[in-house]
Amino acid sequence: MKHPAKKYIYAHGLRMILLFLAASAAQFGYAFDYPEKGDFAKGSQAWADNCTRCHNMRNPADLRDDQWITTAFHMRIRAGLTGQETRDILTFLQGSNTKPESYEGKGELSASAGSGVTASGKDTYDSTCIACHGANGKGSLPGVPDFTDRNGRLSKPDGELLTNMINGYQSKGSLMAMPAKGGNPALSPADMESVLQYIRDQFAN
Repeated sequence: MKHPAKKYIYAHGLRMILLFLAASAAQFGYAFDYPEKGDFAKGSQAWADNCTRCHNMRNPADLRDDQWITTAFHMRIRAGLTGQETRDILTFLQGSNTKPESYEGKGELSASAGSGVTASGKDTYDSTCIACHGANGKGSLPGVPDFTDRNGRLSKPDGELLTNMINGYQSKGSLMAMPAKGGNPALSPADMESVLQYIRDQFAN
């Protein structure tokens, strides 16, 4: 028969082990919700402003989503980013990792792209495209096409451009492919038609 003191020590130790396992399981569960989701558009701009200096606009598809978590929080220290900037960049990188979808559109811009549009073409451009393509449409990163060039990307037919925008595309000389839907999976095909119309209206002339 065990001595009472030994029984107490054994029971207390067992209780502590069970509490430790329970706490570990809870933390493991929380890990799936960490880090908190950031702002995609701000992350796109922060990536262009801070990360391209060293990474030359590295393709988000180079790493899995979970690998980007480790990388982003390591580079937070190196680049002097705030926690919110880091979360925004991580949201942009993981959003840009979205798998391409097939496009079954007509190949040309609809007479009215109003059905299914969740934001105006300008709003979509400002929130999703501007970080790489610039406010003036000339491209703010190496290899990004100049929309104001008469013989450039906008000289291509609408169907080709929409297919590239929706499925992703890498321009010649660009260090990073444009991800599917510009990295914003929430955009519908109608949104893409709307933003293409805005780009044509704003920069082609």
